[in-house]
Amino acid sequence: MNATAADGGSGVRYEPGEKPPTSLTIGVGLQLAVLNIAAIVLIPLVVMRAAGVGEAYLSWAVLASVTVCGLATMLQAVRMGRFGTGHVLLMGTSGAFIPASIMALTEGGPALLATLVVVAAFIPLLLSWRLSLFQRILTPSVSGTVIMLIPVTVLPFVSGLLAAGPDGGALPGAPLSFFVTLILIGCLALRGTGALRLWAPVIGVIVGTAIAAFYGLYDVERIAAATWIALPSARPPGFDLEFGPAFWTLLPSFLLVAVIAAIRTMSSAVAVQRVSWRRASRATDFRAVQGAVAVDGVGNLLAGCAGTVPGSATTTSVPLTQLTGVAARGVGLAAGAAFIAFAFLPKVFAVVLAIPDPVFAAYLAVLLAMLFAIGLKIVLQGGLDVRNGIVVGLAFLTGVSLQYGLILPDQVSAFAGGLLANGMNAGGFTAIALTSFLRLTGPRRARIETEPGPSALPRIRDFLGSFAAKAGLDAEAADRLDAAAEEALLSLARPEAAGDDPSRRRLVMAAQRDKGEVALEFVVAPRDENLQDRLALLSGEVEETSAESEVSLRLLRHLASSVRHRQYHDTDIITVRVAVSAARSGGK
Repeated sequence: MNATAADGGSGVRYEPGEKPPTSLTIGVGLQLAVLNIAAIVLIPLVVMRAAGVGEAYLSWAVLASVTVCGLATMLQAVRMGRFGTGHVLLMGTSGAFIPASIMALTEGGPALLATLVVVAAFIPLLLSWRLSLFQRILTPSVSGTVIMLIPVTVLPFVSGLLAAGPDGGALPGAPLSFFVTLILIGCLALRGTGALRLWAPVIGVIVGTAIAAFYGLYDVERIAAATWIALPSARPPGFDLEFGPAFWTLLPSFLLVAVIAAIRTMSSAVAVQRVSWRRASRATDFRAVQGAVAVDGVGNLLAGCAGTVPGSATTTSVPLTQLTGVAARGVGLAAGAAFIAFAFLPKVFAVVLAIPDPVFAAYLAVLLAMLFAIGLKIVLQGGLDVRNGIVVGLAFLTGVSLQYGLILPDQVSAFAGGLLANGMNAGGFTAIALTSFLRLTGPRRARIETEPGPSALPRIRDFLGSFAAKAGLDAEAADRLDAAAEEALLSLARPEAAGDDPSRRRLVMAAQRDKGEVALEFVVAPRDENLQDRLALLSGEVEETSAESEVSLRLLRHLASSVRHRQYHDTDIITVRVAVSAARSGGK
């Protein structure tokens, strides 16, 4: 197939299994590597600089991060057994691990960081086996709050990067380069478009470094002393197997962030599939998603053995795939190989390592602001009603208060080796505890599984009749539920595509009482997939539509207080909330 092959209107010129010309593959792969190398390098650099490690270990940690990301990117493209997506899915370092990594280095050094990263790497490996494992615990309220607490935990380290100059005195170049970098990145990110916005961090760092160099803060001697090509010197730190108080204090933070990073990888794996095939209606390959999460775990195992910062998948390859129309696996192989080649270029590497601390501090400040916004977005997408608002508010305030010693500092620091003195731990535990309390004390969901379509109506009527009796609903409320279910079934009875077998699809319906309403959920999905894994994967990823059909409008106007219809390829989800009242004779 040539570059002008028909794309079916999707813009895809080469699908994952196709082979474009070698020059095109290498060109797009190098473009992907160049666009992302800065982010992969800057995060471990920020961590190592903030923790104050030696230059030799700093160089090794950054080289190891780039190499691990390259190997993991190549593994994602290849797809070996249960590992890899078979798509162009870029693996990078994760900003979510910044606070935990800095604290591990300051509390126990590189060996402690290596141990914690290796242990946390088993989280994505476990999730790759069962995607829905933490779905009930790690709600948007929990994960969003934990991400919002990352800047709170890291902020004290930003001031450390703004220390005085080499002679011990306050240099005007330090604050000036910091503010110029911060303002420039912020302005370009807010007002820049296209490539300008994409390159905003790099442009800001270059300009800030130029200002710092004018005041003598840029280490030119390091660059002059570096050779152009050389083999990297391996410096793995080994492991801290004493498992002392610092390990147990920091372990919860690493585990929480590992789950969040794995969920990000799941989202990235879904996103890249959307833009990689000519047929837009192609169903999501859930085994590919599991493979992506498995590679997440393998990459973090390698990062732990090397003693550097762990990472996760990114979505940066998605817009490039859309732009070029090249989704061939060879692009991922080329990008990964380019990352690995970077480790053999000490001169180029020294240019990056010589960037002054104040410039890194500005980059870190922008990154923390973005992380806070991401956490807030996750919370809002999950729905911020009164209950979720209380969960998020209490958890966030608890994390801030205990992080900065505002509440019983002596007792908190003495409890469990200072476990709760970490804001992410304290806020995360609080959010999980409150969410678990709501689930345990809330009404239980009734559930039924049957075939989709109007033929399932008799079974569903029996199911709703039994539910209404147990919930103590009056006859009018039971009739409203019955009518809403009938309309929802008609809405879900879409025409089957050529070759589709209706028997391969199933309908799962759930009913739950919530104060003066009953929530009815209808899910139609393939039979050959684990439904909980599928729902966990599609959570927050499906394209939500409104008023898709006359049926949904009738439901909204006459039967329900709210209707939410979501469609994603071969999965349909309708959620209906119906106002009800209890029977006069009483009930729950």
